[in-house]
Amino acid sequence: MQKIIKVIVLCFVCISIQQANAQTKSVVEKDTLSFPYHPEANAKEDLDKLITQAAKESKHIIIQAGGNWCIWCLRFNDYIHKTAEIKQYLQNNYLYYHLNYSKENKNDDVFHKYVPDSLKLGYPFFIVLDSKGQVLKIQESGALEDGKSYSKDRVMEFFRTWAKK
Repeated sequence: MQKIIKVIVLCFVCISIQQANAQTKSVVEKDTLSFPYHPEANAKEDLDKLITQAAKESKHIIIQAGGNWCIWCLRFNDYIHKTAEIKQYLQNNYLYYHLNYSKENKNDDVFHKYVPDSLKLGYPFFIVLDSKGQVLKIQESGALEDGKSYSKDRVMEFFRTWAKK
């Protein structure tokens, strides 16, 4: 009986160590990524300005909804900036905005305007607007993922599908 108890305790210790290591790796990774979301920003004003700019430049807008608390949001931001082809494609075809959702600022009015059912989506998710501010597409990010990162082919396909033609 004592051997069984020792084995059970040993299993719990091993599981606890693995969980602590996983949390530490996540924190270390998060510390290496930039934080593109700004809880203090006035998202409604920012997006109104972007829509005006999009009309002038004949571009669509990608809104990446999420927050600095979200590792997948930070990974996506890092991925699109470090993948040269994607970065260039976005610069040529879109205006890009990080719509903050956090305890400091949930941007309820903006989310409700563009995505009434946003609470049913995981983060990040993307809202594609045309140059008049009309929603063209809402895309969850899971379909773009590949392991702990993103699939270049799927990300490019998503962006190419909704670029202004």
